[in-house]
Amino acid sequence: MPFDYVLFKTDALLYILLVTVTIYAVYASKHEHLSAPWRQVVRGKLSMCAAIILATYLLISILDSIHFHPLLDKPTENNNAVYSTEIISLFDHLVGPLRLQTEKTYSAPFATHLFSKETVESAGAQSSRMYPRLEYGGIHLQNPGEQRFADILKLTISGLLYGLIVWLLLAGMFILFLARNSNTGFWLQTENIIKGKTSVPWHVLFITFGVIIISGFICGHLSMKYHIFGTDKVGIDVFYQSLKGIRTGLLIGTLTTLIMLPFAVTLGVMAGYFRGWIDDVIQYLYTTLSSIPGVLLIAAAALLLEVYMAKHAEDFTNLAARADLRLLFLCMILGVTSWTGLCRLLRGEALKLREIDYIEASRAFGVSHFTILVRHMLPNVMHIVMITIVLDFSGLVLAEAVLSYINIGVDPTMESWGNMINSARLEMAREPVVWWSLVAAFFFMLGLVLSANLFADGVRDAFDPRIRQNIE
Repeated sequence: MPFDYVLFKTDALLYILLVTVTIYAVYASKHEHLSAPWRQVVRGKLSMCAAIILATYLLISILDSIHFHPLLDKPTENNNAVYSTEIISLFDHLVGPLRLQTEKTYSAPFATHLFSKETVESAGAQSSRMYPRLEYGGIHLQNPGEQRFADILKLTISGLLYGLIVWLLLAGMFILFLARNSNTGFWLQTENIIKGKTSVPWHVLFITFGVIIISGFICGHLSMKYHIFGTDKVGIDVFYQSLKGIRTGLLIGTLTTLIMLPFAVTLGVMAGYFRGWIDDVIQYLYTTLSSIPGVLLIAAAALLLEVYMAKHAEDFTNLAARADLRLLFLCMILGVTSWTGLCRLLRGEALKLREIDYIEASRAFGVSHFTILVRHMLPNVMHIVMITIVLDFSGLVLAEAVLSYINIGVDPTMESWGNMINSARLEMAREPVVWWSLVAAFFFMLGLVLSANLFADGVRDAFDPRIRQNIE
């Protein structure tokens, strides 16, 4: 085989989450009370624009979650395959030049020379201070001072044209698919989409998708010749680091939510339904946990993990496995410490629902508590769960940046926006200022968090019964 597949724990959890979401989508499509709110979400322009952006982030995250040892070029004497000790992802393989073209140290965006002067010895054994040429950025230019602007413009136009062609082909194929499903002509369907006469705002989706496709082709063309976001202290491309940080941000948001939900839903519904001593115990539990500063718990847990890995060094043969375990442990700690808010909301809702007539009638007829909880209580609190999940996601992504800034977040060897911001803390004190790492992390984090918040607004409007009734 050309590779030796490696399955990390976080990769497995991400696959499980994707399968779970797929099963829920199939189940919801067969039940009107679940599919109706999602149809309202699909009709929203802002929510669907945000969904397209989130889908792009998710695609990059999935590609970055397929890990393997690459095959070395030199086989053994017995023609047995020999694999590299390095673990890379499918995303790393696809963007190979971004990963491999590292410079000596800092370089500014689209620069052709290093950011700082160095002492260079000339042929006459004389030394002088100058800005050395980069090994990869703009190396194809003979005279960077005169040719760089024209070359950047040429690559931008080339990427724009390629992206436009691909976008038009994909959009045409999808419009043809819609036309066949609706038994209309291709041009009539195109006219309806452009004029916004369809129930789903396809024209907005096509524009958003087109901007992403064209931007991707432009960045792809430029990044093959230049470091479009510059390089960091050790010469790694900042654009590559920003793209790699997408997986870390998404995993922090999704896996933490996955860990948090069982605690919040089970304990919250039980506290409101059973009341009495069960309610008292659960209230005491989440009140006590809420009173402990979360940062202290996370710091203590990170220290315990470091001690464990130091004592069991033989179980962690590479840095990638250590970083993956630390990421998983961080998700677990954040999940254990962040379920209290949702638990309070569900307890209050369950206290109200247990007094409704059909639930009291179910108890009077001897229906088991388990059946009542599963068939009556849970479906009626799921709108709160759904709204809270999408609202808390952006907060968890920002939490990773804050924790990494104080060195208790993900492993320093793992690419994340928090680590980029943490390294930029010292870079901002330089003269001149190295600003591009901070700006790149801010740009990509803003795209994810803003899209998640806009999508959350659409989900809230669709699933909140009071808002839905006013709309109807």
